Amino acid sequence: MKFEVKNRWSGSILFSLETNSLKFCLEAAVKSGANLKGAYLKGADLKGADLKGAYLEVAYLEGAYLEGADLKGADLEGAYLKGADLKGADLKGADLKGADLK
Repeated sequence: MKFEVKNRWSGSILFSLETNSLKFCLEAAVKSGANLKGAYLKGADLKGADLKGAYLEVAYLEGAYLEGADLKGADLEGAYLKGADLKGADLKGADLKGADLK
């Protein structure tokens, strides 16, 4: 199945991959150094995802399931994380300036 990570405002495709899950698609995007600024990931199941160093500035992650995700050093500046499950997520060194964590 083809998964696409799209920009939350323009709908343009930031990254796409033929894979089994959005989680694997996003991990591949991060490993390739993709710019995921403004990614629309509302409600995404990213449990245990390896997103070290991800560039997710102003990403829309409302209600995303990020339990146990590795977000070390991720750029989440201005990200919308309302209702996201961050239980056990590793946010060491992550940039959360201006992020909405309500």
